[in-house]
Amino acid sequence: MGIRERLSGNEAIAIAFKQINPDVMGAFPITPSTEIPQYFSQYVANGEVDTEFIAVESEHSAMSTCIGASAAGARAVTATSSAGLALMWELLSVAASARLPITLACVNRALTGPININCDHSDSMGARDTGWIQLYSENNQEAYDNMLQAMRIGENSKVMLPVMVCQDGFITSHAIENIELLETEKVKDFVGEYRPENYLLKKENPVSVGAYATAAYYIEAKRAQAQAMINAKEVILEVAAEFEKVTGRKYGFFEEYMMEDAEEAIVVIGSTAGTAKEAVRIMREEGKKVGLIKIRVLRPFPMKELAAALSHVKSVAVMDKAESFSACGGPLFAEVRSALYDCKTRPLMINYIYGLGGRDVTVENIQYAFESLKEIKTSGEAGETYRYLGVRE
Repeated sequence: MGIRERLSGNEAIAIAFKQINPDVMGAFPITPSTEIPQYFSQYVANGEVDTEFIAVESEHSAMSTCIGASAAGARAVTATSSAGLALMWELLSVAASARLPITLACVNRALTGPININCDHSDSMGARDTGWIQLYSENNQEAYDNMLQAMRIGENSKVMLPVMVCQDGFITSHAIENIELLETEKVKDFVGEYRPENYLLKKENPVSVGAYATAAYYIEAKRAQAQAMINAKEVILEVAAEFEKVTGRKYGFFEEYMMEDAEEAIVVIGSTAGTAKEAVRIMREEGKKVGLIKIRVLRPFPMKELAAALSHVKSVAVMDKAESFSACGGPLFAEVRSALYDCKTRPLMINYIYGLGGRDVTVENIQYAFESLKEIKTSGEAGETYRYLGVRE
């Protein structure tokens, strides 16, 4: 039986870190992730963990700290948001290319400018091609559960990649929700000890980390890194299956909600899934065949699995809480649309950019998107695919 609590998303992540008891945390405060290192530093001060907490002068230094610690064979963690993640940009690629399984709690917040401290996904979406595994959370429970699984995924010998666990700033990070925690001993048993095969302080097998790679070697390194991301798909499902045995909570690449006979569907990431599920429930009561897919794993992208889940649907709206400034849609839309390209029959698709800078999204907004899908299904024409939702024109 788990431990029933009422926690914010930030505190849930801090407690997950506390139960895992990492070797090193390098951190610099930035809204809305500041509470994670704040809570965790209290655990350090109280002697509740053995972690070396390093308060640095910037997020660039926070990731540098984690890279050094992980390269030396330590389990390293950090947390950040928005411009803090952007300041780490160079080092995100370093961590991934060096195959260092650092775990980062990303509390999603809009990127400046104009200056904004509220939630959208522009920070983590901008980092989606840096080589990090990315897990997204609908609520506080999922943020906690994803963090426990992230350790096992990244540190698997077939993977050895850093993992970013994302949750929506303020919406989940600061909201108090009921949550069920695992007992600390069960967490330790599930996560296990980090035993890297090679590291800087292993005198029996000296290695170089971050070495210069000429054209004669660089592409082979990238191919190996790409294979690790491919391997991560299998490992993610294996870890999820073990987690379900311990907790009873089931996870996959994505969640299907009322999709069995759906003719119109929405694809969404993060806390908006909760609002969208309510819209789907209401519309189902009205006899409308609508459904929802909530993406949990963006990297590695579940292309084939997602295509199979959507191939029977007549029309789909992909919801992007981030702009890609491609002039033809958001980042999730591009990925989902590409996934469906090889399907013999595929749905008509549109994209909605929504919620930028924390703009609220309501049940009525989601219902409006579904009504658009109904019109598309009836007419057989998608029309303009690149749309905005809830914006003053």
